[in-house]
Amino acid sequence: MNPTDLALRLWPPAASATAVETDWLILAFTVLTLLLTVPVFVAITWFAIRYRQGEQADRHHGNTRSVLIEISWMLIPFLLTLIFFVWGARLFFISKQVPGDAMVVEAIGRQWMWKFQHPTGQSEINDLHLPIGQPIRIRMISQDVIHNLYLPALRMQMATLPDRYTELWFKADRAGSYRLYCSEYCGTDHSTMDGTLTLMTQADYAAWLQNSGAQQGGQAGAGRVVYESYGCGACHDPGAKVRAPSLAGLYGREVRLADGRTVTADETYLRDKILNPNRQKLAADYKQVMPAFRTVIPPDDLDRLVAYLKSAGATAQQQASP
Repeated sequence: MNPTDLALRLWPPAASATAVETDWLILAFTVLTLLLTVPVFVAITWFAIRYRQGEQADRHHGNTRSVLIEISWMLIPFLLTLIFFVWGARLFFISKQVPGDAMVVEAIGRQWMWKFQHPTGQSEINDLHLPIGQPIRIRMISQDVIHNLYLPALRMQMATLPDRYTELWFKADRAGSYRLYCSEYCGTDHSTMDGTLTLMTQADYAAWLQNSGAQQGGQAGAGRVVYESYGCGACHDPGAKVRAPSLAGLYGREVRLADGRTVTADETYLRDKILNPNRQKLAADYKQVMPAFRTVIPPDDLDRLVAYLKSAGATAQQQASP
């Protein structure tokens, strides 16, 4: 590794407008911190030398007091730092407001690798190809311990937790290849849990998908295969011998529970019912006979299955609409 490579790793180029603004925030706050602290340490050093023991100096205390000066050196730094609080809060709120047209990429962290799933069904291990100029939403979960997806070029990272989904979003505007890492110590080979983030133009990304064998029907199409492979239709399809709720149009619908409550069949509800249907939220008018799939279905298959149920639900709702 030469010094240039090391410098790039410590401060990689920014690949999005948010990353550039984050750099300016850090730089400006660093300058402000130096302006507020360096004079203090310079004064301490000067007074320590000027009034050291044995030095001939006037040590009489003056009687002059200025309330204005005392208020100023408290109020001015406070107001200056408050500017950075507002600036940082603005960036934080932007990071939580995911655009409705964001492309969703599923991510799974496991010792010691990253797996990414594109909406078209294409999977990648430790590498991630994405288009620029398009909002990207990465939904992630861990299959074992806590990980942390770190994208230095985007100045972003997010914890990846077992049994809980987290997400981040961004809109890149600079094509190129950048590093991605796990920034949370996760075991023996933590240092090898890295990969490459490749940002491409829209045309190049479309060509990459085509050459990479994207599955017909995308994530939902792959979910249909999972639905059939686990035999879900034996209970949930029309005409099934076992009396179970129909899954057509279930997503987004109100579901009445055995205890009289009503919940919305959102993504969390679907995942909970698949992983551990006996734990809670028992549906009214049905006996609970479905087995738990927590130790059976891998996280990537679960993502595909939920994507299929959401797609099937949306299709059914559209067909029901006048």
